[in-house]
Amino acid sequence: MSEDKSLKKENNKKYWQFFWRSWAIQGSWNYERQMNLGFLYGIAPTLDRVYKDPKDIDKKKAAYKRHLAFYNCTPQTSSFVLGLSASMEEQLAKNPDDFDPESISAVKSSLMGPLSGIGDSFFQGTIKVLAFGLGINFAQKGNILGPILALIICFVPAYLVTWYGAKWGYTAGNQFLTKLNSEGAMDRVMFIAGVVGLMVIGSMVSSMIPLTTPLHMGTTFKLQSTLNTIMPKLIPISMTMFMYWLINKKVNTGWILAICIIGGILASVFGILKA
Repeated sequence: MSEDKSLKKENNKKYWQFFWRSWAIQGSWNYERQMNLGFLYGIAPTLDRVYKDPKDIDKKKAAYKRHLAFYNCTPQTSSFVLGLSASMEEQLAKNPDDFDPESISAVKSSLMGPLSGIGDSFFQGTIKVLAFGLGINFAQKGNILGPILALIICFVPAYLVTWYGAKWGYTAGNQFLTKLNSEGAMDRVMFIAGVVGLMVIGSMVSSMIPLTTPLHMGTTFKLQSTLNTIMPKLIPISMTMFMYWLINKKVNTGWILAICIIGGILASVFGILKA
């Protein structure tokens, strides 16, 4: 077998790895970091391959820990992120002195928002509505094609996007990273990706933590209205920073959950906060 055919076969094996494992990415969804375990499951074979030497065990542990960070993205578009992250991990393993591992996390964070917006709108808001709308129309007439047609219409776009997303993420990632390293532009890309990632996290804080306060004095003074004039979503960002502070202090996750649950109940009972 020629070298080109051998490389093509090896790459195809990687594409299928990203393809199948991105479909299982929500299999261990959790409230703390959502799809992080699924993402680690998807990229674990890459990490095991590039750090197979026993002397690289510390690097492998660091890589596993790196991919346990918060992750949430449409499963079908996650194959692109898996492919790109895998190519970055391979570059890091080859050139550890010239490649910043933080850039991998920054790129992942920056891609979550845009790809989720596109993926959710396309698959959840368009394809599924169209597929089951047509399927129900057939099923109401007693036609067995109803559910079959719905499944086919859902499956085909998901298959194509997941497969080609994995392939393009990996191949384009390799080419792009090689070009960046040759031009010395990785620092600029990491800075931009970090800014975008912070914007994504900020938007998630404002949309996923709908905390307000009902405190008021009479009919004229409402504390929430005053806080909104100072900074909208001040309470959600304050609670997020408090949780971040607890995490930095190495407070156990169980205690953090207890604080959230018990504190939330007490704040609601005494009319301090509401969601």
